[in-house]
Parts: sequence; structure tokens; C-alpha cells
Amino acid sequence: MLKFTKMHGAGNDYVVVDARGEQRDWHVLARAMCNRHYGVGSDGLLLVVESSVADVRMRMFNPDGSEAEMCGNGIRCFAKYVLERRIVSPSGKGLRVETAGGAKTVVPLMEGGRVTSARVDMGEPRLRAGEIPVDVSGTAWPVAVAATLARDGQTARLLAGLGLAPGEAVMGMPLTVEGRTFEVTCVSMGNPHAVAFLKEPVDKVPLERLGPLVEHHPLFPKRVNFHVVNVLGQGTLRARHWERGAGLTLACGTGACAVAVASYLLGHTEATVEIEVPGGVLGVAWPGTGPVYLEGPAVEVFEGEWRG
Repeated sequence: MLKFTKMHGAGNDYVVVDARGEQRDWHVLARAMCNRHYGVGSDGLLLVVESSVADVRMRMFNPDGSEAEMCGNGIRCFAKYVLERRIVSPSGKGLRVETAGGAKTVVPLMEGGRVTSARVDMGEPRLRAGEIPVDVSGTAWPVAVAATLARDGQTARLLAGLGLAPGEAVMGMPLTVEGRTFEVTCVSMGNPHAVAFLKEPVDKVPLERLGPLVEHHPLFPKRVNFHVVNVLGQGTLRARHWERGAGLTLACGTGACAVAVASYLLGHTEATVEIEVPGGVLGVAWPGTGPVYLEGPAVEVFEGEWRG
């Protein structure tokens, strides 16, 4: 039997397992446990593993069995799990967590001795096509968008501050699926994201049909997470998410960060923004340079034993 804990962050739900000393085929187990009809049901499987470079290591597996580089909502739940079970103790600077997308610092927010939410240093966004990755070879996009962005002084200055020429950042790239064209801005938060800002309400977008087509589009050699966004005001966005390997989810932490970065670069919002997602509200701060900070809830739902 394998003990597990069910948790969620803004509706993005996870099965968390202390995998120290455990030897299993985690890809197969993720597919079984995450299944909502025949398993526990979740958007991912999180494993607690020993680390030689941080306080603890998190591995994250999608419902399709693929391993993800990073998970913004999951890492808050992971931090709650390891801290409340005293697997590790945070330093004064927070909990350092090793992930496949790099080491992250989580600062827990406590009430009554319990972790209720957390603020995560998600690291710096990556915007170059090859780092995301986006395959723009053979497209007319870099030249066309460079000319457009060069006319936008504010955006050009922001990109220059990041050491980027306008043609290096993937912004406003046309992406056509099922006869519909989106203008996407692409960001890596340790995993790849494509963000589309729309005038149409995001609730009206058939994301369950279009999401898989974007995820597997030839432009994205490692697939991509796809987000549709409405700008509600200078401090508020509304987003829906299609996650690579998971499908429709109620929230996406790395996706919220990518949405905030894209929105700031395009001049839609300021450095601090609240993002309304189907599962709740996430807060993101990014002033145009340096790391992105994500804040949101972490909730334990129940414990159980897996006999598979």
C-alpha cells in the first residue's frame, strides 16, 4: 500500500506521495492515480524526493504520465505537505525546493501553525524562442514582429532591459488552429506557455477542442500550455488554461506567471496583478525584470492509501 494526500491550490488538484525510499514506475502510477474515474483523480502526481542541492526535491507527473518541469500551484501544496509533516524545516529565507525547472524558494504563510498559502519565487521568465522552445524557423514572424515592436517604444525598452532585441521575443505570433488565428506571446517559466489575449469572453472559447491542437502544434517541439485571457483592468485579468499533459484545469500556477509576464510586456497591466481563474484568484508580481512571484492558497483535502 502507498499512502497519499489529496491537495489543491485554487482548484488545481494533486495527489502527493512521500516517495523517499520508494521504487515504482511513477509514469504508470501517475496515469492510474490521476484518473478521475478509476483512480483518486487529480491534475498531477507530486513526489517528495531527497535533494542534494536544496532542502527537498519535488517531482511532478501529469495525468498522461509525462513528467513536468515545474508546477506553480503544486509547489505550494508540496511545501504545505513537507512542512506540516516536518519532513523538512524552512530557513529564515523560506523553503528551497529542487525541481526539474530549477530550484525555487517558497515562503509559507501560516495561520494557527498551518500553511494556508505561500509566495513562490518562480525564477526569471525566458522569452527567446529557442529557450521556450518555439520553432520559428521557416516563418515570416521574426522580421514582421520586430518591425512592429520597434515602433512600440515602451515594449522595445522593456525587451532591451532584458537583453533582447524585438525579434528575439515571441510576441504577437500568429497561430492558426481549426481556421481560427490567435496572436500568442510565448514565455517559459521552466515549462513552455503560449498566451492569447482576447476581446471575446474566455468562457466562450471552446478550449476543450482548441487546446489539444495548440498543445501539439508543430511550432512547439516540447508541446505547450495554452492560456486565453481577458483584460478586466490595470490590476485584473481573467484566464482559462489548457495544460500540457493534463487538459482543462481550474488553475495553472506557471501559466498565471506567464500570463502576467505577457500582459506586462504588452502594456495591458502593471507590475502586480490578480488573475481570476475558474478555481479562484492567484496573485502575480513581476516588474519587468528579475524573478516572477506567485502567491496563492494551499489546501489539504484528505489522506488515503493506494492499493494498486
